[in-house]
Amino acid sequence: MKDLLATFKPYIAANEKPKEFSVRALILGIVLSLVFAVGNAYLGLKVGMTISASIPAAVLSMAILRAFFRKVGILENNIVQTVASVGEGLAGGVIFTIPALFLLGAKPSIPHIFALSLLGGILGVLFMIPMRRYIIVQEHGILPFPEGKACAEILKAGEKSAPHASLAIWGILIGAIYKFLNSGLYLWNETISFTIKKYQNTLVSMDCTPALLGVGYIIGPRISAVLFTGSALGWWVLIPLISKFGAGAAPIFPSTVPITSMSATDIWSNYIRYIGAGAVAIGGLITLFRIAPVIWKTIIEIFREFFHLVTQNKKEVERTDKDISLSFLLLGSIAIILALWLIPGFHLNLLTIVLLVILGFFFVAVTSITVGLVGSSSSPVSGMTITTLLITCLIFLGLGWTDRIHLIAAITMGAVANVAIAMAGTTSQDLKTGFLLGATPRSQQIAEIIGLILPAIAIGFTLYLLNDAYGFGSTKLPAPQATLMTLIAKGVIKQELPMVLVMIGIVFGLMVHLMQVPVLPFAIGLYLPLSLNSAIMIGGLVNLIGEHFTQDNKGIQRGILICSGLVAGDACMGVLVALLTTIKLIPASKPGWLNDWFSLGLFVLLSLWVGFTSYRRKNEV
Repeated sequence: MKDLLATFKPYIAANEKPKEFSVRALILGIVLSLVFAVGNAYLGLKVGMTISASIPAAVLSMAILRAFFRKVGILENNIVQTVASVGEGLAGGVIFTIPALFLLGAKPSIPHIFALSLLGGILGVLFMIPMRRYIIVQEHGILPFPEGKACAEILKAGEKSAPHASLAIWGILIGAIYKFLNSGLYLWNETISFTIKKYQNTLVSMDCTPALLGVGYIIGPRISAVLFTGSALGWWVLIPLISKFGAGAAPIFPSTVPITSMSATDIWSNYIRYIGAGAVAIGGLITLFRIAPVIWKTIIEIFREFFHLVTQNKKEVERTDKDISLSFLLLGSIAIILALWLIPGFHLNLLTIVLLVILGFFFVAVTSITVGLVGSSSSPVSGMTITTLLITCLIFLGLGWTDRIHLIAAITMGAVANVAIAMAGTTSQDLKTGFLLGATPRSQQIAEIIGLILPAIAIGFTLYLLNDAYGFGSTKLPAPQATLMTLIAKGVIKQELPMVLVMIGIVFGLMVHLMQVPVLPFAIGLYLPLSLNSAIMIGGLVNLIGEHFTQDNKGIQRGILICSGLVAGDACMGVLVALLTTIKLIPASKPGWLNDWFSLGLFVLLSLWVGFTSYRRKNEV
């Protein structure tokens, strides 16, 4: 592997100085960042995962800049996708934790959400800098960085031929129109469901939305199947068992009503989610143990890197090896930490600040490595945040800090850590793309910090809007990770956690791991409503069938562009519909004019369109 690094040559040589950090690239990147931040916020609150923005942003960047300007360099397009991906990373960090404060009745103000988002995001970028030379450069050829490499290849291909961005644009238009017709005009139902009365009133349901179809296609058939298996176990095995053998007059903890009075959704809410929480927790720990040797090696290299940063100004550094200066890194990190400690309303004491620095820096290293192994979309960011929150809550419990103020402080600290972890993963992926292309790391790092500002402003308004329209924790907007954070924090600090259910989830997670099945997707499937994962499964099947029958490798790339558009169009229209709902122009819910069979048929037609369009050979990317 060392020979591979020795013979490596970036696409743009280090001694060349092409245009890179331009105003036009920065503006376009910020606009796309805002779109992907709002879209992924909605998507993450609905299905518990976000979709990487790098590849669709790269394609859109090449098409848009080429349409308006004659000479556009590959490094300018790289800056656009770098800034655009910030929105996705920030959304992932915010929506997994901050809605938990809403659920606890401690809504942070929009200025507070902005401060938490911006400061946590910058901290993640800064914490990643000392790791860049080891994780990105020295581990070249060892850590594959699947999404970073794919993005670099698309940008290089775009230099030789015009990018086919119309696929993504068609996806955006169809996703938005579909969403408005069923959620804005209520022509048909978004969620279809059937009850099997002879099987303990078991529910069979599906959310027929373009976003979920797109998510399933993008994550592929294997992960889609694992997600669906988790849901099938919860909804078609555990819920019927609880319904049959829990029949009695007395309520069973943690529920306050008898099981005989519960629907399948009530049983899921009161029991299955705790089992899912245990499975998610063990999945995060398994991931940490698996990469522990690499983490230890990384920590050693980080200290070496600090010494390198101290001495690098004494000698000439190549353009492709220049980072933000050490003085800015240290002073910026200290200033952010002090601001978090001193800003009124955050309730962070000295211990939570120390925990934030130690655990945040540690998990920034972990996520940077994990992203290099499995990519951004599959990185277990929420598992790392849950671990951070568990450690904090257990320490608080040991110190006797069980007041509401300490519960809020633990969630707030977890929110900052989560944003930093998510942003570090995004930064790591973008810097790998830049390394392959010959970009200047400092330009990318500065661009990401600037690109944080507008999405950080918008994300607070988006959260308030979605909560007012749908309500966090509802079946329309489950906010799975945030709900899970609330359950864990309250359960540990208030000692109200139903440990038997959590232990069952841990046992399920260990069993799944022994069968060499990815634990986190299974656990998330167990934790989420069935209707979400059944639609995601359809997207995975479209991917599998198309690839199997056509053997067209480029079809996957075309499908990813279309489905990225479907996700963005559906999600952004979902936020717009939420705005119309909040200002009372349309009702929050209403039965569709057409029946469930029509909804299912239309969803099948949309799936067929994605499959046929993806694998038509005349549409080349």
